[in-house]
Amino acid sequence: MANKRDLKKDINYVLGDIIEAVYVWEYTNPDKETKKSEVIIDDAIIIFDELIAKVNAKDVENKKAHFKSINLELETKGRELIERINKL
Repeated sequence: MANKRDLKKDINYVLGDIIEAVYVWEYTNPDKETKKSEVIIDDAIIIFDELIAKVNAKDVENKKAHFKSINLELETKGRELIERINKL
């Protein structure tokens, strides 16, 4: 499993790319309503905050399993956000 620094970078890159994809969608579809896309951005920021808080948790017994579960959660929630972008 990657170390804490790499996991933080992965979280930042994945959610940053999702937010960037929403901005690209908004830019290429100026005639469409942006309320749903803004909600996706807000959700991505909330997920980012939650995952970083979990990475920084100090009271973890098995760090390897803890980081693995965070990585899995990032993948799951990232895919959900991407599916929501695709439905716009």
